[in-house]
Amino acid sequence: MIITETALSGLYTLEPTVFQDQRGYFFESYNQEKFRQEGLDLTFVQDNQSKSQKGVLRGLHFQNPPFSQGKLVQVIKGAVLDVAVDIRKNSPTYGQHIALELSEENKLMLYISEGFAHGFLTLRDDTIFSYKCTNFYSPAHESALRWDDELLNINWNVTNPIVSEKDQKAMKFAEFKSQF
Repeated sequence: MIITETALSGLYTLEPTVFQDQRGYFFESYNQEKFRQEGLDLTFVQDNQSKSQKGVLRGLHFQNPPFSQGKLVQVIKGAVLDVAVDIRKNSPTYGQHIALELSEENKLMLYISEGFAHGFLTLRDDTIFSYKCTNFYSPAHESALRWDDELLNINWNVTNPIVSEKDQKAMKFAEFKSQF
């Protein structure tokens, strides 16, 4: 597994070593020791999974301290445009984002540290998205930023995604007061 920090400190791509033959494939999707060797001493406490049709946009979600979460995300089936936004107020990359495609073919994963808002757009029907979390879900601490906020300037390459009512009412980045 190759773990690489992105241009935004605290975001890491994970490229697994895939063993493939006529039976199918096998790869290690998480290895605690390899994470520790990269300085990521994490404990995952909750796994989540979603299934969505093409054109569903979920996000940009995060949980405030003390229930902030790190997330290891991957696509089991299908493909997504995955986006993480730096919301750490003292970070030199505050308000910046990365966007990359995660798919069942490329098997790429992303580790998103605490202090990032996260969202994804499904690119295919029946996309199954999975993530491991370093903290438990806490409705009282959850929050979201508008996926289409002009200050964030995220190119989702979609004009009319399917978005939940809650995400449609998310706050604008200009209104956001970081607790990170």
